[in-house]
Amino acid sequence: MKRSHLRVMTRLIGLVKPLTGYMLLAIAMGLIGHLCAAFLTIFGGYALLDALGRPTAVGMGAAFACMAAFSVARAGLRYGEQACNHFIAFRLLALIRDRVFGALRRLCPAKLEGRDRGDLISVITSDIDLLEVFYAHTISPIAIAALFSAAIAVFIGSIHVLLGLLAAVAYLAVGVAVPLAISRLSGDDGARFRRKSGELSSFVLCSLRGLDETIQYGQGARRLEEMRSRTADLAADEARMKRVSGRNAAITGGAILLFDLAMLFAAAALCGRGAIRSEGALTAVLALMSSFGPAVALANLGSTLQNTFAAGNRVLDILDESPVTEDVCGQREIAFDSANVDRVGFAYGEEQILSDVSVEFPKDSIIGVNGRSGSGKSTLLRLMMRFWQVQQGEIQISGKNIDKINTSNLRSMQSFVTQDTQLFHDSIAENLRVAKPDATQEELEAACRRASVHDFIMRLPRGYDTPVAELGDSLSGGERQRIGLARAFLHGAELMLLDEPTSNLDSLNEAVILRSLKEERAGRTVVLVSHRKSTMGVADRVYSVEHGRVS
Repeated sequence: MKRSHLRVMTRLIGLVKPLTGYMLLAIAMGLIGHLCAAFLTIFGGYALLDALGRPTAVGMGAAFACMAAFSVARAGLRYGEQACNHFIAFRLLALIRDRVFGALRRLCPAKLEGRDRGDLISVITSDIDLLEVFYAHTISPIAIAALFSAAIAVFIGSIHVLLGLLAAVAYLAVGVAVPLAISRLSGDDGARFRRKSGELSSFVLCSLRGLDETIQYGQGARRLEEMRSRTADLAADEARMKRVSGRNAAITGGAILLFDLAMLFAAAALCGRGAIRSEGALTAVLALMSSFGPAVALANLGSTLQNTFAAGNRVLDILDESPVTEDVCGQREIAFDSANVDRVGFAYGEEQILSDVSVEFPKDSIIGVNGRSGSGKSTLLRLMMRFWQVQQGEIQISGKNIDKINTSNLRSMQSFVTQDTQLFHDSIAENLRVAKPDATQEELEAACRRASVHDFIMRLPRGYDTPVAELGDSLSGGERQRIGLARAFLHGAELMLLDEPTSNLDSLNEAVILRSLKEERAGRTVVLVSHRKSTMGVADRVYSVEHGRVS
């Protein structure tokens, strides 16, 4: 979704609400600190005038004492301001990451199927990290610049109103007009850079995962050249953004010089006419020259925030995206008795997958579902898990529509095993405990025996404490699948949904698992999806899915 910079900024600022007190403290310390820095120069001017024998409101001794106090206060206040800003920034980054992961949890799996994993990783890592610039170096600097510039303009205006107006125009030009102009000249550079950065991350991740195939078919040079091309393209965009930033700095510096000269000539002219005294003229010039710091900070944000706002927009896209199915809560808990699919229809876009499907899954039974690839078998199971929303008809558990069953209650009654088992970079025991965190060692071993994987695990050097490589690459497809089945047995759900659970297994291991399923059928329902006739042999009844219909 394309949002204006103002809207992105407003949304991001809204997240600061829990830490408003810290933000106000940072603004107060920053404002007082900048005033100390400005008056450090002004009091230096007073000391110089006193040394030249010109009358001033403050003598040299008092001026040096004030300068010493301002120096110490400036250092402490600057530290306090930065400490508050970074505390806010990193607390909010943690909060945003928590909200993003929560949003991904709600969107999963329907909205994340086919989503670019590398781009998601880029959003979760680098895009959120970029928001640190906004929270630590943008919100309070904007407030500080506005308050500080107003205070100095009033101070200079107390010397002469025309000089105060000139100072106000200078601050508006440097702090507002210049960054707005630079931002418009930058266009969509920031959004394009973040998009290409995500695409490069995805390409690198894909290349690493497919390294074996790349080497096998001699495609290393081609993919390396593609990576170099994408990197060079990204570097060119970054160089263009750096040039814009440099031009911004040059324009800002030139504008400051012009306004300093304008203040010098205006003060001299007023002094020559007798409208102000010479010390007033010097004070006005020194006050303006020493007070552009906060306005310059705003000017520098003009190009820097292009990248930050683009990152913020990508983060907000995830936070604002609506899930296909919302979690249900507040309903009365139910116990599993049976499952029923009644005249269900479902389509992916314009492609109709299931039409008028009705199937009964009674308790204490094994129901087989077979059919060709793409016939809708796996889709039926995902609808029963409520990963996708039924478009026609309804699915019931214990006579109640699953749309009206608490999501936590539904998940406790279901186990879902797919062909591809996701394993985490942890020990085998902890991978199993995903299904039951408080499982004992005896329970782990019992589940693994039923899944015909216990003997294999015990042959490993560290048994159940053996670490699993990233994405389970240290195990074969059959071993991963059996660990997935062990999870289902460990979970102990009354409704087991098994999608090709033995597709990667040999006949011996398949026979052991099918015997376990037959023994475990008491008190539960097993839905067994497979294209193997040998697998269907254990089923009490077999339904065939063809062209989206069940027979």
